[in-house]
Amino acid sequence: MSETQTPVGAEPGPDGLLRCAWGLQAESMADYRAYHDHEWGRPVHGDDALYERLSLEAFQSGLSWITVLRRREGFRSAFAGFRIKAVAEFTDEDVRRLLADPGIIRNRSKITAVIQNAKVAAELAEGELDELIWSYAPDHADRPAPRTAEEVPPITPESTALARDLKKRGFRFVGPTTAYALMQACGLVNDHLADCHVRRAGQGG
Repeated sequence: MSETQTPVGAEPGPDGLLRCAWGLQAESMADYRAYHDHEWGRPVHGDDALYERLSLEAFQSGLSWITVLRRREGFRSAFAGFRIKAVAEFTDEDVRRLLADPGIIRNRSKITAVIQNAKVAAELAEGELDELIWSYAPDHADRPAPRTAEEVPPITPESTALARDLKKRGFRFVGPTTAYALMQACGLVNDHLADCHVRRAGQGG
């Protein structure tokens, strides 16, 4: 870090509450703050729910999360509510339908990866995807609360191992960075900053 750069810690929002800087956006992005306050870092369980988050993180790859967040309902409608068994039955006709759907991100590679991931997940026993993903959650006692955004890693040994395991099973678009974003979003880790009001309230992870 250069001498001119200042570490970014939790900052006050318009309501006076301290938040992680990424969750403190202009009023036009209040939906981003709501996601930060009420969803990000909260434990998510259930095969379909985790498949949805894995799919959305794959679509986010290379884009800003707000781009995906504002299309989430469109994604849910297009992908049968992210029910694994339903998406696993998608055909080439569905791929063509999705590529023409303005309510989602129309990227062929990501669309086919999400369908392929459903086919792989459908072969697992009920609860196995949940158990697999959560088996890579680190011990929270070994992770001190980050005080600045610079202390939050982009990948970890656990996310690298999770990505490797998922890829070995046939999942696509699940690199270490995407795997870590999934872990953050689904509460496997708690990366809310130490002074963030969500963490101080004992919420998130």
